[in-house]
Formats: sequence, C-alpha cells, structure tokens
Amino acid sequence: MERLTPEQRLQIVQLYNENSRSVRNVFRALRSTYGQHNRPTERTIRNTITHFETQHSLLDNIRPNRPRPARCEENIAAVAESVHKDRGESIRRRSQQLRLTYGTTWRILRRVLKLKAYKLQLVQQLKPLDVPKRHRFALWALEKYQVDPTFSRQILFSCEAHFWLNGYVNKQNCGIWDEEQPEQIQELPLHPEKTTVWCGLWAGGIIGPYFFKNDAGANVTVNGDRYRAMITDYVMPEIEARDLGAIWFQQDGATSHTSHQSMDLLREHFGEHIISRFGPVDWPPRSCDITPLDFFLWGYVKSKVYADKPASIQALEENITRVIRQLPVEMLERVIENWTQRIDHLRRSNGQHLIDIIFKN
Repeated sequence: MERLTPEQRLQIVQLYNENSRSVRNVFRALRSTYGQHNRPTERTIRNTITHFETQHSLLDNIRPNRPRPARCEENIAAVAESVHKDRGESIRRRSQQLRLTYGTTWRILRRVLKLKAYKLQLVQQLKPLDVPKRHRFALWALEKYQVDPTFSRQILFSCEAHFWLNGYVNKQNCGIWDEEQPEQIQELPLHPEKTTVWCGLWAGGIIGPYFFKNDAGANVTVNGDRYRAMITDYVMPEIEARDLGAIWFQQDGATSHTSHQSMDLLREHFGEHIISRFGPVDWPPRSCDITPLDFFLWGYVKSKVYADKPASIQALEENITRVIRQLPVEMLERVIENWTQRIDHLRRSNGQHLIDIIFKN
C-alpha cells in the first residue's frame, strides 16, 4: 500500500479512540473502507498511533539537509588530483591513500567528477611489417567495393577454432555442507578433450561446421592432408550445391593452409579468387579484427554452446552444430556490412588497430 495521507492517518487515530484504543479493532474496522487486502497493516496502524502520540502531528517529519563534510571541496580536489596522477588506481587503494571511505571516494568519482571505469581492451600484437600490409589490403578491398558494391558479399571467409569440453569445477563456487570433512576431490585430465571445427562464412549463410576427425572417428587437429581432404570432399561440394562458383575464398596464413600442395589445390578450384598468404591477394597476418569468424562467429557460438554444460564431446559438437545452423541470414548480412566498415576504418588508420571499432561499435 502507498504512503498514507494525513486524512487517512486522522481516520486511524479516530478509530483507535473509538475502539477501546485497540490496534486489532482498528485493523478490523478498516476492512469496510479498504477491503480485506488493501487496508493498512497492524504495524502501519501502530506506527501511526505512536507517531501521533509522540510528535503530536499527522505529518511526516521533515529532516533538515545535513551537511556532507566528506564530499567537501577539499576532498573533491584531492580525488581529482589523484586521478590526474594515476587513472588506473583502484578505488580501494585510492581511498586508503586519501584516508577517505570507499563509499565517499566512489561517490566523488561517479557523482561529482562524473567519471566512469573502463576495462583494458586486448588486441592482437602487430609487427612493424604488418601495418603496411593491412593498409594495402584495405585499399585493394575498397577499390573492389567501389567497382562492385556487392563485392563483400562474394567472399567466403574461413577459419578453424578449438572448442574445449567444459568439464571443470570452480572450487571457489562449490561448497559441500556436511558434519565431517567429505574428502571430495575431482580428477582433471592432463590434456582436456577438445574438438577442432572449421566454418566458412559469407553474407548468404555458413558452410559447416566441419569437425576434423580421423578414420576411427576420433578428434584430431589440422594438418595439410586433412585440410586438403576437407576442401576436396566437403567444401567444394557445398559450394557447388549453393551455386557459389564465382566466390572469393579467404583463409589465414596457417601452414596447413598455405603449403604448396594446399595452394595448388585452391588455385585449381578458385583460380585467382584467393585471399591468402602466398595467394594472388595477400591476406595481412595477425588480423583477427577483420576476420568475421574471429570478431563475431566464434565468440557468439562459444557464448551459446556451453549454456547446458555439455558432458561429452558429442554433446558439445551437437550444440555447436545447432547454434551455427540457427544463425539467421539477416545477422550474417549485418556482419558483412560491419566488415566493410572495418575495412574503411583500417584504411583511415593506415593499417593500425581499429580503435573506433573496438571502443564505439
């Protein structure tokens, strides 16, 4: 029930005097006015009577504005100077150095100085020769885009990722209540199970997932022979089934991708439409920020597949397949549009990190 008005409080006081000064009788009498479930509680009635008898008033007490010496100009200036000297200091350490409470320091930072806490962003380290390569690729891609605005929709971006079986227990979040020490332990494997998955992404959909396995069905990592077998037995039939004959094929510079045998196989299928290290169009190294699978797909999939805590590699792979196949085409189209924006930022930054993308998008 909302706060009582002075008229409602007066009614309670009158009923209290008319009903043998009994809170219980007042509670019963108010049923005819408010109904059974909307009437003031006995506690509210008792507090109203006590307030009237002690304060001789039916109005709320008006508290005078108390001074806030902790947030005086001197302390505000001290916190501001502390931030100017070291922006990365924690609130707790800062409050200890200034001999202020944690709450006071926090309020000065947030409410008075209007500051916000930002987390450090981790990006791929670039080597000196990477920057001009990134810039040249951006210029080439934008030139193709100017000639054909649908160019970005004609690229099949490809990449692999490892998905580790999520079978660990965080002992800090696991408590066992018992009368005696249960001596509960959990054995962890030296090499946790994982699955290696490949996908190809373009504006119209996703080819994959493809899981690398040997003839016995066991999970294996990628090497040149397995990569070429995937291209021949899986990727090319999928491209033909989708009628993507003129598509560009992009891959990173992994050794299994760029060996002589692998590049010869790709040239056989894609001709000059290859974006790769040692390819007709050079793909810049250490450029996860412009690879749609790295800046979007793998993070999105990993945020979904562990929700039900899969207990086996088979369950994990089923989750990966389900999440990828449920991705709407509209989302992939937006990813490719974002890729074009990233390429333009890459041109304007002369190949440096995409600061505008990292902190604003």
